[in-house]
Amino acid sequence: MATPEEHAILSASSSSRWLHCTPSVVFAAPYDKERKDTTFTAEGTAAHALAELKLSFDTGKITKRKLNAQLKKFKAENEYYSTSFEEFVDDYVGFVNETVATYDHPEVELEQRVNFSDWVPDGYGTSDVVIMTDSILHIVDLKFGKGVPVSAVENTQLMLYALGTYYEFNMAYDFDTVRMTIHQPRLYDTSTYELSVEELLDWAETFVKPRAELAMAGEGDYAPSDKACQWCPAKAVCKARADKNLQNAIKYDFADSNELETEAISDVLSQAKEIKKWLEDVEEYALVQARDEGKHFPGWKLVAGRSNRKITNADVAASLLTDAGFTEIFKPRELLTLTAIEKMVGKKQFGDLLNDIIVKPEGKPTLVVETDKRPEISSHSQAVKDFE
Repeated sequence: MATPEEHAILSASSSSRWLHCTPSVVFAAPYDKERKDTTFTAEGTAAHALAELKLSFDTGKITKRKLNAQLKKFKAENEYYSTSFEEFVDDYVGFVNETVATYDHPEVELEQRVNFSDWVPDGYGTSDVVIMTDSILHIVDLKFGKGVPVSAVENTQLMLYALGTYYEFNMAYDFDTVRMTIHQPRLYDTSTYELSVEELLDWAETFVKPRAELAMAGEGDYAPSDKACQWCPAKAVCKARADKNLQNAIKYDFADSNELETEAISDVLSQAKEIKKWLEDVEEYALVQARDEGKHFPGWKLVAGRSNRKITNADVAASLLTDAGFTEIFKPRELLTLTAIEKMVGKKQFGDLLNDIIVKPEGKPTLVVETDKRPEISSHSQAVKDFE
């Protein structure tokens, strides 16, 4: 089930994109089809749910009886649960409890809905943990992924959460300091960023509000970057991103020398990661369009990728071969490759013995130049049309 933030046009979680590349919101909207939950996001959702349950007991919001009942249900029904999964969640829960213990009589809110619509049209989201004292507002966020560390320093998602929390509770508290912490238990990484309430509000008024207005209108300058492009639905077709990467790729004047200087090689290497990622995004987009939408790209066609033969039943194959007198057919713990077995047995007897249990799966569709010798295959959408 989608969280409220996932329906917000200018969400806190996507703020690293729309705050820096303001026209991308309107431009990317036609490409922003409803996305299915991935294994990684589903696992993260499960981790947040378990953490909230445990912290609800630790902060006195639920009874021990309810905790035990809910834990039993979670462990039985959640496909991501394991001992190691719970250990990482416990690491985060322990960190939050230790942080809460550093304050005198704090108020703690879990999965707090925050509203920052005074600065961002329809701006709202959900903060994992909010810790409040008379003068300090502390936001703690769980990142359960194991990819790369995410820094809390000037993290716009957490700053918007802090802004929304301030808006919600500033009448009850006299906040002067804002702290934001990201804890990543599976990366053993924690980072904290602190600023004054005045600095947060100045950032909101002078930077966030005007850029949010530009974003909603589809105005401003395109600003492709790692952070802005990573989750952009239009990253594969964005001309600004293409221009940036093509300019980086061809900006050298080679007229004076046939050899790249070491400085040029160093510069090329520094651009290589982003250029490779851009090319991969374009290739993936073109493949999906050709395979699922029947779109044709001049000079390219959709073909079945290469695949290898495989035995459908290794036990049956081993029995047939040993009954025929062949004993040296195993690697440690598994059969030799089919090529090695065919060479040992001989092509004719290999076929006589194993043809009935060998299949060659259809290769994964891939785009190739039209001069490739492999036959062109129909896209899924074209096949449906042909059938009709």
